Amino acid sequence: MWKLDGLSEYDIRRPMTPTGTNLLGLIKHVASVELGYFGETFGRPSGEPQPWLADDAEPNADMWATADESREQIVDLYRRAWAHSDATIAALALDAVGHVPWWPDDHSEVTLHRILVHVIAETGRHAGHADIVRELIDGAVGLRDGNDNMAPGDQAWWENYRGRLEGVAQEAGHG
Repeated sequence: MWKLDGLSEYDIRRPMTPTGTNLLGLIKHVASVELGYFGETFGRPSGEPQPWLADDAEPNADMWATADESREQIVDLYRRAWAHSDATIAALALDAVGHVPWWPDDHSEVTLHRILVHVIAETGRHAGHADIVRELIDGAVGLRDGNDNMAPGDQAWWENYRGRLEGVAQEAGHG
């Protein structure tokens, strides 16, 4: 969530990859993922409207925020999804059985344990996307606000480091 801090409305919505990956869209998507896996899968629907998941919704509508969807709305949706997920996890045993309706029938029966692993992996993947997108926007990097978890070095050090990597890549590409 801190990857949004200090950025304009434009920057949090700005498509930074050829496939349109953007920060606010990643948060909207992860909220939807949690609501589905920790809600419908275990018969605990959240009641949160998610029109972007309707059968007639535009493809990929969960991966970006419309001009009418504010930062606050998406962030609040994620916080509610997070609370709903926590409530499901607290209420059920790890071996509780659920059904993922959007998975093939022969794989749709799951345990809470399996869904926890699945959602952790998906969230981690999208957090990595957010790391890269934020770095592309303004150079902000790191694990969390106040702890960048990066090798020590100033801008000159990083430029030198990147230049060395570019040199190695060019050498390997010609070898």
